[in-house]
Amino acid sequence: MAANMNASREHWYDGIVDALYIYIPFMPKNKTFHTMRARNARIGTLFILPFIIGFCVFMAKPLLESFWFSFNDVKLIPGQGYSQTWVGINNYKHALLVDPEYNTYLVEEVGQMIINTIATLVLSFVIAVILNQEFKGRVLCRAIFFLPVILSSGVLPGIEHQNEFYDMMAGMAEAVEGSSGINISQALQDLLSVSGMAREFFDVVFKMIDSIYDIVMASGIQIIVFLSGLQSISPSLYEAADVEGCSAWEGFWKITFPMVSPLLLVNCIYTIIDFFMKNDNRVMELIYQVTYQDFKFGISAAMSWLYFAIALAFIGISSFIISKAVKSYE
Repeated sequence: MAANMNASREHWYDGIVDALYIYIPFMPKNKTFHTMRARNARIGTLFILPFIIGFCVFMAKPLLESFWFSFNDVKLIPGQGYSQTWVGINNYKHALLVDPEYNTYLVEEVGQMIINTIATLVLSFVIAVILNQEFKGRVLCRAIFFLPVILSSGVLPGIEHQNEFYDMMAGMAEAVEGSSGINISQALQDLLSVSGMAREFFDVVFKMIDSIYDIVMASGIQIIVFLSGLQSISPSLYEAADVEGCSAWEGFWKITFPMVSPLLLVNCIYTIIDFFMKNDNRVMELIYQVTYQDFKFGISAAMSWLYFAIALAFIGISSFIISKAVKSYE
């Protein structure tokens, strides 16, 4: 009996070791250690190793403290730091059930995030396909479409909020629109709505149109990612398709889109995170106000973690949907 128990334990242990050898490409005894996929995984880990070290050294402790603050009533004590009083989930209840603005802003920003994410992915893919074509000035056009990434990193937001000339031009545009008495976007929306088509559909479309500036400003990285994927497609695939009589439209759906589709997941995750971290996000502004103006650190920590959980939920849902829809190539 004892011999059978020892044998079963050894078999269980060997099974765990074999599983580690199969699924972890960093162990020399792994059967896949010398494969190209495992090698690429190790090289990729080396590239992100500085971020992992920086996260563990500089961000892990504040992150855990923030999570602990969300369950406490934190008050500043002049000259002595701060005090904590355990309140359980009361801070989360206050954020969801008491605060009059948090839920409203959260629903509005999440809805806008869904619309902007879809529009950003579609626009960036279309622009990447165009920029991948052979035409004069292609390099200049690529640089122009990447400029929003540089400008939105801190230069342009400062100009928008602090530049007097920008404010003057925006005021003139509003004055011209008000004096004419015509809102082109609203007039076109009213015209299409009387045609009998679904008004909800046009509401979404016109929200995208009204947000075209933000969408273009947020598309630079996605364009580069899609463009790199398009350039990795072998020309021999298109040559074989031409020989078989495949049209350009069929080649797009049979070759281009399936080969680039794995990058949809990367761009979708990046777009969601980028939107949730925008400077003009009203949820972020509310959390900033509760933290640095009202000094309610426990409630602001709870708001932040709820916001973080919702972002993770949308990333998980989008990852599941896209991973089921796209094709993967080695």
